Amino acid sequence: MAPSDFSDNDTFIPTVDKEVELLEIELLLEGVHRLYGYDFRNYALPSLRRRIWHQVHAEHVITISGLQEKVLHDRDAFERLVYSLSIPVTEMFRDPPLFKVFREKVVPILRTYPYIRIWHAGCSTGEEVYSTAIILHEEGLYEKSRIYATDMNARSLQLAKEGIFGIQKMKQYTKNYLEAGGTRSFSDYYSARYNSVIFNPFLRKNMIFAEHNLATDRSFNEFNVIFCRNVMIYFDDELRNRVHSLFHESLSHFGVLVLGAKESIHFTDYSDSYEPLDRVEKIYRKIK
Repeated sequence: MAPSDFSDNDTFIPTVDKEVELLEIELLLEGVHRLYGYDFRNYALPSLRRRIWHQVHAEHVITISGLQEKVLHDRDAFERLVYSLSIPVTEMFRDPPLFKVFREKVVPILRTYPYIRIWHAGCSTGEEVYSTAIILHEEGLYEKSRIYATDMNARSLQLAKEGIFGIQKMKQYTKNYLEAGGTRSFSDYYSARYNSVIFNPFLRKNMIFAEHNLATDRSFNEFNVIFCRNVMIYFDDELRNRVHSLFHESLSHFGVLVLGAKESIHFTDYSDSYEPLDRVEKIYRKIK
């Protein structure tokens, strides 16, 4: 087989019959859904295809059908596939201007509530969850808050629960924190241990971590704020609308939806249900 293209992470994709390849992908995803209950069938095909081929090579098989056979008979291989497809990419105070706007425009709204519920949907390894906790702490709101952090990836959730991150990332995270309007020394929030840092336990006190699949699971609470950043860019229009329906159902009246830079509520069934709090940072307030 000759190479036909490479993704941004240099995944080798062989030249194959496109019709056969598409059938293999559909059968793999259908098998995963029926056996394990994880639904990737409405993920955007280009990214999904690259990540599936990446996993074909990682599992040392030759075809997508070979990957399907291994995944259906080996739970560990399935979990490795989920980890690859769930795209765990994040950092503390990612896109600092967004967190600065959150502090300036959303926090004053939250001050009016007797109790605050925040949902980080697709939280990955939890860096943005801890970022939100730090802002709430600095604004005197953490004690009356609950942060629900969910992801379909059990491995990522475990890392989020532990609150342990690489020490080499702290320089960038400190820069992000300061640009996001941080008011203290960022190092006050963690302790260094060899090549890692662990965030202070008081930040985890009001966090609840749980597995939740946006593609299949339903609403589980009412929230004042929902973060879902750079997750839905991997979904097709059908799944994107389904998730927006879930968020609309889960947000309280005047609740706040925080999206990623490449996402929007426009061209969804719920575009008229929100008003922008900040158009640039894609922060919206539910009005109906």
